[in-house]
Amino acid sequence: MDKAALFTGLSHIGLPTADVEQTVKFYEQFGFRIQWSQHSSPESHTVFMECGSCVMEIYYFADPAKANGAVDHVALNVTDIEAVYEYVRSLGYTPLEEAITFLPFYEKGVRFFTILGPNHEKVEFSQRLQ
Repeated sequence: MDKAALFTGLSHIGLPTADVEQTVKFYEQFGFRIQWSQHSSPESHTVFMECGSCVMEIYYFADPAKANGAVDHVALNVTDIEAVYEYVRSLGYTPLEEAITFLPFYEKGVRFFTILGPNHEKVEFSQRLQ
């Protein structure tokens, strides 16, 4: 079996939330746009949001965990980590790291920082160095 022919990448990241609107507004700040939405009742509200090739399914769940491990992190690709760092701080978010961090991933590494989203999910902003 050729797995590469069957699996082509990330489909979406599922994110349960008690407040769909708040979560949608949070991710709109970072370039996500609504791709599809369904809201047939207060207990049945799902929104798919897309930014580039990343898709997130945000769906209503009455009692989300709101703890590390429910969704460990969502990593977003960025082209200028310094500019994104300043933008995120200007929105009032405090990075979890003391500064932009380097990891020796890929050929030349990545630089990243992380904040907490409205459901206590970690949101990572990552720039792959070229």
